[in-house]
Amino acid sequence: MPDDDAIGYNVACLYSQLGEVDAAIARLEKILTDGRFGQRVWVEQDPDFDPLRSDPRFQALLAAMK
Repeated sequence: MPDDDAIGYNVACLYSQLGEVDAAIARLEKILTDGRFGQRVWVEQDPDFDPLRSDPRFQALLAAMK
């Protein structure tokens, strides 16, 4: 189910934990920029995304969710 945002979120978590930063950011961009996934607090606080926190692309995604 490639269009399921919940699955996409979990895939982004997995990529992040595997150190696949580009893949994690790409998956987050897909689910966050379409406006359907509005759980900013999840993205902001999920420890699975700790490897992404210093990446400017991650910070830009968070800023766009405000």
